[in-house]
Amino acid sequence: MRLNVMLITAVLLVSAIPAAVAKDHRPLFDDDTVLDLTLSGPIGEISRKPDAAPVPGVLKVEGASPETLPIALTTRGMTRRMPQICAFPPLRIIFTEKPAKTSLFRGQKALKLVTHCQGPERFEQGVLLEYDAYRLYRLMTDQSFGARLAKINYTDNAGHPVTTRMGFFLEDINDVAKRADRERFRGANRISETQLDPAAAARFAVFEYMISNLDWAMTAGQPGQDCCHNSRLLAVPGTATGLVGVPYDFDYSGLVDASYAVPPDGINVSNVRVRRYRGFCAHTEQAKAVMADVLARRAAFMAVIDQTPGLNNYYRDKADSYMGEFFEQIASPQDVDRMMEYCLR
Repeated sequence: MRLNVMLITAVLLVSAIPAAVAKDHRPLFDDDTVLDLTLSGPIGEISRKPDAAPVPGVLKVEGASPETLPIALTTRGMTRRMPQICAFPPLRIIFTEKPAKTSLFRGQKALKLVTHCQGPERFEQGVLLEYDAYRLYRLMTDQSFGARLAKINYTDNAGHPVTTRMGFFLEDINDVAKRADRERFRGANRISETQLDPAAAARFAVFEYMISNLDWAMTAGQPGQDCCHNSRLLAVPGTATGLVGVPYDFDYSGLVDASYAVPPDGINVSNVRVRRYRGFCAHTEQAKAVMADVLARRAAFMAVIDQTPGLNNYYRDKADSYMGEFFEQIASPQDVDRMMEYCLR
């Protein structure tokens, strides 16, 4: 009898776990299937002012499980919000009504949407390569932003077509933190290098070197903003050490090679395709361990590029060659040592 009671209790506990998980489940980033969407609203009239009020719109999911969701739209970002940089700014989608339990967007309140910036095809190809950067980092760690690619039909309020381009949604940082059993670390513009988790900091730095991105910081934010520049910090609740940086915003990387991308002030390289290692010297051994792991999984990383939906042969070959240079470098101990000469002391 005692054994039967224990078995029944165990079954009840196990069966309760999926229900608890399902209650908070957010399906948008579950897989990599390309979404087919229609986004309607005053697309050409959205203000680029940071304090501009959101404007109403409608998001439609096409395909086998269609749905229509009322939303509000705002622009976001910094550089790409400038009209002299991008004719089409990045957007924030705000759900004005709670998506249904059956919705693909269940549990979502607001999402960043990465858009194509300008009309020519090369800008759409840049979106796909930036999407790849997120997927590459996801191969390195689950403590990373999820990204979901979509073909988006933009229309005005009257339903007239504006354009159709590829874009992608980014997971909310609080959802990233929840998956990692952590919380977002807030309230500090700067932190000390010693507050970082060494292995996570090394992984971050090696990844940014892989894609040749220099537009970030692991220990400092922009004036008046939380740490850190183009990254977010995750912490075990109630602690301020062992912090994990989660990078984002990769359009200034050499992998994407956007026409407007230039190296940051103070970093002496000729263009964004020139790699420069910016990890901390104190994490050199951890960085070498990360490189060994990445090198052993070279085929998986290259497959991310080669299997990108919509990436044309020219940009695929260019990205393959660029990634290949990275793998050849980290396969050479002498090249790794030279790379590490630029580490931050």
